[in-house]
Amino acid sequence: MSRPGPRNLVTDVAGLAVGNSRDERLKSGVTAVVCDEPAVAAVHVMGGAPGTRETDLLAPENTVERVDAVVLSGGSAYGLDAAAGAQAWLRGQGRGLDVGGHRVPIVPAAILFDLANGGDKDWGLHPPYRELGHAAAAGVGRSFELGSVGAGCGATTAGLKGGLGSASALLGDGATVGALVAVNPIGSVIVADTGRFWAAPFEVEEEFGGRGLPAPMPPGASEIRLKYRDALPALSSTTLAVIATDATLSKAQAKRLAVAAHDGFARAIWPAHTPHDGDLVFALATGRRAAPADAHAFVDLCAAAAATVARAIARGVYAATPAAGDPFPTWRGRFG
Repeated sequence: MSRPGPRNLVTDVAGLAVGNSRDERLKSGVTAVVCDEPAVAAVHVMGGAPGTRETDLLAPENTVERVDAVVLSGGSAYGLDAAAGAQAWLRGQGRGLDVGGHRVPIVPAAILFDLANGGDKDWGLHPPYRELGHAAAAGVGRSFELGSVGAGCGATTAGLKGGLGSASALLGDGATVGALVAVNPIGSVIVADTGRFWAAPFEVEEEFGGRGLPAPMPPGASEIRLKYRDALPALSSTTLAVIATDATLSKAQAKRLAVAAHDGFARAIWPAHTPHDGDLVFALATGRRAAPADAHAFVDLCAAAAATVARAIARGVYAATPAAGDPFPTWRGRFG
C-alpha cells in the first residue's frame, strides 16, 4: 500500500498551492488550485448536471495544453464568477498565456449546488463569487484546512454535512499523486446508518476514524439514500475533484487519469454520477518528475488516483464542522 505524503494533501504534489475563501453567512465558498508554473490539464465529466467554464479547451485534441489554475466554487451557476476573480489575481502577478503580447491566465472552473443549505443568498445586485475567487487565489499556500472551508463550506450529502477533502499518496516509482474534492453528492458516503465510510478499504493511518467497513454488512446497505428524496430539486448536488501528479504526462494521459479518478467517486459515494450531480474531475500534471516508465507504471498511477480520491471524499465529510442553520448534522456530531 502506498503511504501518504508529508501533509496528506494535494499540495504534496510539487508545483501546486491551494487557497480557500468562504462567506459563513452565505454558507458558500471557493477553492483555488494555483500552479507554480502552467501545468498540463484535462477534465472528465460523468455527472448529468455539470456547471463549468473553460473545459472545452482541455480536450486532448484542442490547442491549449496547460493551465495556470483551477477553481472549484459553490453557488451553482452564480459561482462561475469565481474564476474571473482568480484570473484577475493571476493577471496581477504577470501570469498567463502570452497571446500577441497580452497575458491571458487560463483558469478552468466548475461549480456545485449549495443554494438550499440554509445560508443567506440575498446578496443584492451582484453575487459575491468574483471577490471570493480573488481571495482564494490570493491566499494560496501549501497547507490548508479540510472540512467546512472553501468550495466545501456549504456542501451536503445524503443525511450529513459535506466538506472539502484532500489526500495524497507516494508511489513506488517516486511519483506523487494528490486529490482535492469538494464533497456535495446527492448520494451517501456512509454505509446505511452505521457511520462507516464506503471508502474504508482505502483508508490510510486512520485518517477518517479507522472504523473500517461493517462486518457483516447491515440489512439495507445497498439501499439508495438520496439527499432530497421527498423534494428533489433538479440539478441539486455535484462532487468536484482535482487529481494531480508530479509525473510528466501528455494531455491525453491526463485525460485518462481524470477518467480513472472517477472510480474513487464510485468507491466512496452511493450512488454517484447521477442525473442530479455534475460530477467531474480535473487532472493536473506538473511535470516535476519523469513520465511513468511503462504501461504498468501508468496503470499504478491511475489506480492510486482512484484510491486517493476515495480517501479525500471521506476526509472531507469527516472534517466538517457545524454552523447555525445547517440542514444536516456533521459526521462527528452524529457518530463521533
